[in-house]
Amino acid sequence: MFGLYANVRPARTYVTGGRFEDVDIVLIRENTEGLYVGVEHFIPIDDDPHAVAEASGIITRSGSRRIAEYAFEYAIAQGRKKITIVHKANILKCLSGLFLETASQVGEKYQDRIEIDTGIVDACAMQLVQDPSQFDMILTTNMFGDILSDLMAGLVGGLGLTPGANIGKDAAIFEAVHGSAPDIAGKGIANPTALLLAAAMMLDHVGENDKAARLRDAIQATIDDGDCLTGDLGGKAGTDEYAQAVITKLA
Repeated sequence: MFGLYANVRPARTYVTGGRFEDVDIVLIRENTEGLYVGVEHFIPIDDDPHAVAEASGIITRSGSRRIAEYAFEYAIAQGRKKITIVHKANILKCLSGLFLETASQVGEKYQDRIEIDTGIVDACAMQLVQDPSQFDMILTTNMFGDILSDLMAGLVGGLGLTPGANIGKDAAIFEAVHGSAPDIAGKGIANPTALLLAAAMMLDHVGENDKAARLRDAIQATIDDGDCLTGDLGGKAGTDEYAQAVITKLA
C-alpha cells in the first residue's frame, strides 16, 4: 500500500559479554517481492482439495535495481565499507539469479568506493554465526532477509534489541523486528529497546540526528549499568521500570 520497498534492519552489540563483541551489521532487505508476494494456490487431486500447494516467487529487474541503489547509497551516506549481496542463484538460477545479476551491475558504479562481495544464503548463515565481523552490510531478497535478520538478532541478544525501518519514496514506517508480540501484550515483561531504537532510526530519518544519538546513548548507559534489565537480558525489571531508567538517563 505504501510502497515501502526498503527494509533496513541493523544489528549492533548493546549487551557486552556475549559470544561476540562489537557486532555492527546492517541488513538491507527488498520488502515487496519474492515469495512473500503471496501468489499461491492449492491443486486438488482426487478427493484431496489440498493435495498440492504451489507458490510463485516474483523478482523484477526494476525492483532489484531499486533496492540495490538504495543499499549502495545508504552505504555511502553511513560510511560503510562493504556490501555482501546474498542470493541462492546456484539453485534458483532465474529467480535469485536476476537479483544477483542486477545488484552486481548496480554495484559496478560504486566499486571504487565500496567493497562488494557475494555469498550464497546458507553459507552466509553459517559464516554469520562463526564470525560476524566479516560482514558490514548485507543486501538480499525478501525471504532471505527476513530469516537472516532474525539470525543477526540472535548474535546481539535477541529480537528485543533489533529495530527496523521500512522506507519508500513517499513514506516510512519504523518498527521492532519482532513485530507486535501479542502473546505478551499487557504483561509488562516486553523489552522496549527494539521500539526505542526504531524511534531513533525515525529521528535520524527526519534529520534529528542529535536526538537519535541521545536516545541510543541513554539505552546504552541503561544496559551498561545492568541494574534495571528486562528478563530477556537476564534482569528482573518490567517494561515500565526499564523505560523509566532510560528516561532518567536521557534527563
